[in-house]
Amino acid sequence: MFRLGKQSVAKFKEQIGGQRALVDRISSELAKRSLSSGSSLPESADVVIIGGGSAGCNTLYQLTKRGIRAVLLEKAKLTAGTTWHTAGLVWRLRPNDVEIKLLASTRNLLMSLEEETGYNSGWINNGGLFISHSDERLDEYKRLATLGKCFGIESQILSPHEAQKVFPLLDPTSFTGALFSPGDGVVDPAMMCTALTKAALANGGTVVEDCTATKIVTGENLLGVKDVRGIVTNKGTIRTNTVVNATGVWGRDLIEPLGIHLPLIPMKHAYVVSETMEGIHQMLPNIRDHDYSIYFRIQGKSICMGGYENNPVLLDRVPGDFHFGLYDLDYSVFDTHIQGAVKLCPEFGTAGIKSTICGPESFTPDHKPLMGPDPLINGLFHNCGFNSAGMMLGAGCAEQLAQWIIHDRPDLHMFAYDVRRFSPKQKKALNWATERSHEAYAKNYSIVFPHDEALAGRNFTVDPFHKQMIQHGAVMEERHGWERPGYFLPEDTVVVQSYDWYGYYDYPKNTNTNYEDTLKKDYTFGFPEHHDLIGEEALTCRHDAAMFNLSYFSKLFLTGSQAKEAVEWIFTGDLNKPINKTVYTCALNKRGGVEADVTISVVESGQGELHDPIFKGRGYYIVAGGASAYHTKSHIWAAIQEKALRAVVTDHTEELGVLSIQGPKSREIIQKITDFDLSDEEKLPPNSTAILSIQINPFYKCNVRILRVSFVGELGYELHIPEESCNDVYNALMKAGYKEGLRNAGYRALYSLSSEKGYHLWGYDLRTDDTPVEANLGFTCRKRGDYQGRAAVERQLENGVSKRLAFFTLNEQVPIWGLEAVYRNGEIVGHLRRGEYGYTLQKPIGQAYITRKDGDYITNEYIKSGHYQIEIMGKLHDAQCHLRSPFDPKGERILGIYK
Repeated sequence: MFRLGKQSVAKFKEQIGGQRALVDRISSELAKRSLSSGSSLPESADVVIIGGGSAGCNTLYQLTKRGIRAVLLEKAKLTAGTTWHTAGLVWRLRPNDVEIKLLASTRNLLMSLEEETGYNSGWINNGGLFISHSDERLDEYKRLATLGKCFGIESQILSPHEAQKVFPLLDPTSFTGALFSPGDGVVDPAMMCTALTKAALANGGTVVEDCTATKIVTGENLLGVKDVRGIVTNKGTIRTNTVVNATGVWGRDLIEPLGIHLPLIPMKHAYVVSETMEGIHQMLPNIRDHDYSIYFRIQGKSICMGGYENNPVLLDRVPGDFHFGLYDLDYSVFDTHIQGAVKLCPEFGTAGIKSTICGPESFTPDHKPLMGPDPLINGLFHNCGFNSAGMMLGAGCAEQLAQWIIHDRPDLHMFAYDVRRFSPKQKKALNWATERSHEAYAKNYSIVFPHDEALAGRNFTVDPFHKQMIQHGAVMEERHGWERPGYFLPEDTVVVQSYDWYGYYDYPKNTNTNYEDTLKKDYTFGFPEHHDLIGEEALTCRHDAAMFNLSYFSKLFLTGSQAKEAVEWIFTGDLNKPINKTVYTCALNKRGGVEADVTISVVESGQGELHDPIFKGRGYYIVAGGASAYHTKSHIWAAIQEKALRAVVTDHTEELGVLSIQGPKSREIIQKITDFDLSDEEKLPPNSTAILSIQINPFYKCNVRILRVSFVGELGYELHIPEESCNDVYNALMKAGYKEGLRNAGYRALYSLSSEKGYHLWGYDLRTDDTPVEANLGFTCRKRGDYQGRAAVERQLENGVSKRLAFFTLNEQVPIWGLEAVYRNGEIVGHLRRGEYGYTLQKPIGQAYITRKDGDYITNEYIKSGHYQIEIMGKLHDAQCHLRSPFDPKGERILGIYK
């Protein structure tokens, strides 16, 4: 590793000592900024925002702009906390379409704020340069550039010497390439917050500084659910039914007295400011060197340099009065950044350090903010945990939060930021959150490969089959805190080790790196090493039978005297069906966006077992995807509360294991261990459920719930098994299926098969900003009776849609992963939401929503008539467009019809 010479190190250390005087002066000046409209506290408000940093000021601006009577409370002065010392970088490109839109919203606001308010927002459009040191990193940049084209973002791949022309002080021999985004920039946090709050005051908002919120007052509604009633402060009490937690590093502290938790971990985050450097000027681009894990922020004639190290200083809590405070820089932690910075820009090593900034920042387990309504207290919203990205995401996120508060849902698919992406179990587990937040921090600049898994916080929740999965060679993945099999190695066993913290904090490095080494084989944008192995699992399902462990799927029983009214309001499908009928359906928000797609079985009171409970009247067994399990459950419960329905949701997710046996031989395998006649189409037709008995051995039987459903388009069944019987049933099935070629298969094969069949994967090709009509799921929407979101669906059915899901296959053997641009007749019309390889079709297959540049409606004829190409790594490849997936178009295989 490159190291600084002793004299250079000494010079840096010597000049760091002078930081405190500068910091004190900056803190004093910022503390004098008072934008309060007065010291008096209003008696009431529509919304009260707690926290006067970037998140709070942006939220106040967005709410008041929409006519909401909002009040912002700041316990010190505006920008206190993280905001005042932030580097203020604003980038445009991220490997995610929603984040690109959020960044665009922030940038657009910063560019227009002065014209609107008369106050300069502090925005400087000096561009951004991403540095690459490897072919894999450059491939990632090519993917970013391709996705950027879909949103009109200018960027270009540069050689080292071309990059040096943009930033002359770079050493072109120290890197292999770069991505230049001229629309990037920086913003001054104090100037931005001033402009935002001045505009908010003009719109009727209120800002009260030196006002500490000491208590969020709650009550209980008629259903016994807590809701917000007001705020107690050191200046009095204010009545309100809506509170926004925008308190940054104090976000966890604020709400813990209410008995709720946030997975938010404070850490020290630092950067240094160089002395004036010859050749540096404000219009040079900012730099991100992801491989060295550093950034340059141009500040006048100086460089602000910081980064993300493997051993950040973790904090338990930040003192409540640490308003404009800073920590001394821990040079042993920061040293690694200086080495990379000097190698990239040698003159930085001789410039000297003018000051250092080391302050508290809030970080989360997946390096994403915590936003949206708290599921446990009505009226409490969160907007915190920005992972040092609050300036670049603040305005975009606040715009979405304002929509969330006013219209119940945001415009964009905000699940990746929604606090409900974490289960209550995860939010309470501080050790889990700390581990995951540490790794997310350390890997913030790592290449975002299509398949990667966390090493921290693993084995948090395991299903009853976990040991058997490992014994059979499962390479485990983690979703929503659960372990699930990704694929199976035929002759090896890999075990996820306890997190070793990268060998820091006195933790020894793991000596068993088998799991890590296996993951690294997926670190590619080409076909991974296990591509053919995953294909064997998929093709076994098509030709014989495969067993999938779906135990982490959400399993809910909805019962009660008004259960029928609840499911009819929440779900689009016709659930006025006979007992034991299973229906695929969607749950929508008020705008018609799909909050969940689930299967619901109409059931009657049973024998009192977990899979067959006792209840009054008709009940509904709901099975939903596991990665969004708590989000789905929260949506259902919120709809019940809103309608004040007498219905109960009982969660059996952790108590029931699920084995899905799919393929032409699935029926004969299960038939070997049950007396239930699976071939009787009246007793168990497609899309139905029943209770059957499994013969474990001559002396022992157990009852399970069977569903005849498929997520892969084959004849298949799901067995929902009480926890105590899971291991026995698994062993009995494997023994019964041995001669028929039954094998374990993981989620990598499952998703390939589902994509090939044309089934949806929520969060990818089906999201909260997609309606059933746009997603070709209009058949799930009944024609009679009201349901949430029906008005939007009916409008689209009558008028048409301006975007539409389509399928694409490529004849060339080129991997696609999602985010690739889609061209129709030479014009970009969308991007792939999802990319897989269809092993039966022997082709890459992807899904994209097609739009028109003129905004006109999308018709079948429009989709079918174009010539399509997919841009992959900057190259165009001809593609075939399909209205439906070309695999088994008549749907015969799922009926057991094999030719």
